[in-house]
Amino acid sequence: MVTRSTAAERRQSSRIHLQIPLFLRGVDEAGVEFVELTKTLDISATGACIISRRPLHTGQILRITIPVASEGSSGLIPAETPPIQARVRRVGDVAEMRLLGIEFLKPLD
Repeated sequence: MVTRSTAAERRQSSRIHLQIPLFLRGVDEAGVEFVELTKTLDISATGACIISRRPLHTGQILRITIPVASEGSSGLIPAETPPIQARVRRVGDVAEMRLLGIEFLKPLD
């Protein structure tokens, strides 16, 4: 008998439901570079579920950065976090938006 594991059982780390604004950068299906301000729906050390308006596909590499409030920006504090590279693992459509399941190429510390 073959048993199938659930998504939660396959995950390397548990996800928390946390909406974090972020810049999503990449190249869409039409070959056009883009920067989109969006947010996470949940996140873990190894991946996240994010929303996008772009037509993206599984296997695609993206870069995400988290903006920092302008009053906190100075020579000591950058305007955004260093880029985090991620691979699209799942794509689902909800109305005019896409839910992307992404896996970070390097787990967050």
